[in-house]
Formats: sequence, structure tokens, C-alpha cells
Amino acid sequence: MIVGSHHNILIPNLDGFRSSSRRFRGLRLIHTHLSGEELTTDDLTDLALLRLDLVCALESDEDGLPGLARAAHLIPENPEGRYWQTLDPRRPAELDLDFTAFIAALEGEFAKKQTTRKVEAVDRAILVRVETRSVSDGEESIAELRELCRTAGVEVFDAVIQRRSEVDPRFLIGKGKLSDLVIRAMQMDANLLVFDHELTAAQIRSIADSTEMKVIDRTQVILDIFAKRAHSREGKIQVELAQLKYRLPRLTQQDAGLSRLAGGIGGTGPGETKLEVDRRRTRERIHRLEKDLKNIEKARGQRRGRRDRAGLPVISIVGYTNAGKSTLLNALTKSDVFTEDRLFATLDPKSSRLRFPRDTEAVITDTVGFIRELPKELIAAFRATLDELREADILLHVIDAGNPAFEAQITAVEKILQDLELIGKPTLRVFNKMDRVADRALLETLCGRFDAVAISALDPATLPPLMERLEAMIQTVHGSS
Repeated sequence: MIVGSHHNILIPNLDGFRSSSRRFRGLRLIHTHLSGEELTTDDLTDLALLRLDLVCALESDEDGLPGLARAAHLIPENPEGRYWQTLDPRRPAELDLDFTAFIAALEGEFAKKQTTRKVEAVDRAILVRVETRSVSDGEESIAELRELCRTAGVEVFDAVIQRRSEVDPRFLIGKGKLSDLVIRAMQMDANLLVFDHELTAAQIRSIADSTEMKVIDRTQVILDIFAKRAHSREGKIQVELAQLKYRLPRLTQQDAGLSRLAGGIGGTGPGETKLEVDRRRTRERIHRLEKDLKNIEKARGQRRGRRDRAGLPVISIVGYTNAGKSTLLNALTKSDVFTEDRLFATLDPKSSRLRFPRDTEAVITDTVGFIRELPKELIAAFRATLDELREADILLHVIDAGNPAFEAQITAVEKILQDLELIGKPTLRVFNKMDRVADRALLETLCGRFDAVAISALDPATLPPLMERLEAMIQTVHGSS
């Protein structure tokens, strides 16, 4: 029993009640409306966010007797896209519903709809983006996030883009849209919200508290992919360092049972909180990993020195993730670098010797793929690897010609190169996957516009023009040096 005012009621913490995303809470909210109004937006928001069995507003007549009862309950996924069902208003004496049996049957309908999706993934996600610019920009970004989730092993059930003039500082999206997401997740049996933004610790906590769902952001998805793909010792150190730097400012959960004890004059007590211990250990681990990376960077520098003494020019392949960089390295050098049609298939740099038809030789190196808004933690952690690009004589920028957003990808790659102060380095653009472009005239126009070469890394017959351009650039660069 909750006593409120004529303005509102305050619902207490419901952590003690069941909170499975697949079932209702096991609670009904029955309250009074003093002016005979319909169910309000707040009523339906509470129904959704709290996953109540039912919300019912009972009119209070002027003589104090009960009037009509207006009720609503959530409904399973449906073609109309509706989230709740409003029952016909009835007087309390006319209510003859066997509610326990009704809710059991309704939960059974939810379960039946959920089991129609044959999904083995543990994480079943709804993607969320708030767009303050054009919706088309949001659609491109959500499509990329969907591909990131696929690479990370997350099953994507739905994607939501909300157009707003400005982002909500607490929830990013509006409170009404957040309640819609909770119902949608319950209907589809989704258990994860993935935001196409970088969230602060406060935002993650606010959204998770309101939805009682697991909440992650785009950066976390990318970090998880890198963690799965790193195989070398250097790669594992770089990824762990990036993860720790990402998590450190998000270590905010205090445990009241481990609060600092007061003690001594001018003292701070005999113990640290669990939070402080976690932060200290995280900083110590970051310091240790950074020291290990410096040693690796020193060894890399020694290898670079031996390569410089050999006089071999260096070509570094750069490009957007999944543009075909590793496939091209394999085609040019007969190597066997792992390739896969997924984002960030390879993280560890691979170098091979490239021999040209006129007996010119060079070292060609594949680097980690780039992506829009590459997390700053990753750039910092992979700086030792990316610094290899500084020593390159030529950058080979591989572009996915079959991707409709290739120009945005070119801009993203060049922005990262600019951040690394590498824009002025001799660069050859290569439009890969030319077989996916039906309009050959358009492809020729693009090559002229970007001063690029068109190839298909899977077709060796298309590679000779690329080899000729590269060999000419090497002679120009080495001749001038």
C-alpha cells in the first residue's frame, strides 16, 4: 500500500521482486484518478519500465465512491507494433476476470513468441542511436554497429534511431522511447541494449537502472572484438591496456558495506573501499602493461634498424576495416594471413617481402583496420603498432569500392592518419573489390577523381597495374632520397 498526493505517488525500490526480462514483475499497480482522466503517459511508462502485470486507474467520484476502472497490460510482439492493450472501462463490481490464470496465459503467449526465434547467442541485442543530424547518417552508423555486433557474436533483434534536437544528458533518448524499448525487449526476449555512442558511467548506470537490462556502448563492442581477435603477446597486451583505460573512469560502484572506516587523528581509517582497491590495482596493471609495450617497441625499433640497413623500402597497407587489406597482402606476397568477411579479422601486423617484375624488392606490412570514431583507448594502446606507419616510405590505402559509404570511410581513415601526423606521406589509393561495381565507367571516373588504381584482390589478373604504380613510386621516393 502506497500513499501519495493528488499530484503523484512514489513507487519504492522493487529489487526484491522477480526481475527476469522474460516475465512480468508479479505486481499490479492500482491507483486512483481524481478527475476521471484516462490512463496517462506516466501510467503506461510505469507499466513498461517496471514490467508490471497490469496498471489500473480507478476513478474517484465526488461522493467518494469508486467510478470506472481503466486498465492496461503489455502484449506480445504483433504485426501492428503495439506495446500494450487497454481494457474496456468497467465498474469494480463488474470485474470478473480470473487474473492469475489470465497473466499465466499472457506470459505463455510471450514465451511462445520468443521461442519462434531460434537464437543460440547468449547476448540478444537491440541497437539504439540518437541522431541530431540527418536520419541517413544514423542509418549508416547503425548498419556498421550491426556488423560490429555480428563480429562480436551478438544477435541483433532490432535497431532504433530517435531523431532529437539534442541528446538527453541522462538517458540519451527520451523517457517515452526508453519505455518502448523495455517492452520491445520483453516482446522479443532481448537482454542487451547496445548504444551507438560512447556512454559515460552515469549514463550506463541510469539506463541500466531504468531498464534492468545489460547496457553497453559502441566502444565496448569494439574492445570485445579486439579481445577475441588478439593472438600475439603484443596484441593481447595492447587490447588489455585499452580495456583497462576504458574501464578505469567507469569504476564507480561503491559498496556500502566496505565504506572507509574513520580512525585516528588526521587518519583516513585502516582500510580501503573495494572501489579504491579496484582502481589502484587497475592503475598498477596499466603501468605494468605500458612498461611491457615500451620493451616491445624497443625490440621493434631494433628490427626496423636492421631493415633500414638492408636498404629495403617499406610499404604499409592502411584502410578501413574489412576493405580487403590482408587479402591483398596474401595476393601480392603469396602469404597465408588469416582473412574473413568480418570487421577486424586480423589485428596483429604482418610483414612480407614483395618482389616486383623488374627485380625491385620491398617490405610490405599489413596494419590493423581503421573505423569511424576509433576508440581513443585503442589508438593509445596500438600507438606502437601504428608508429610503424611513420617508418613507411609509401602508404597503400585500400578502399572497399563495393561499399556505398566508401567516401565516408576514406574520410575516417584520413582523419586517423592526420591525427598520427601521416597525411603528407606518399600514398597510393587502391579501389579493391572492383568486381562488386557493375558500372565500369563509374569506377574509371572514381579512379581518376581519387588518382587510384582499381583491383580485385581475389583476381591476380587485376594486380599488374597496381604493381607498376607501386614500383614507379618506390623509384621516385628512393631516387629523391
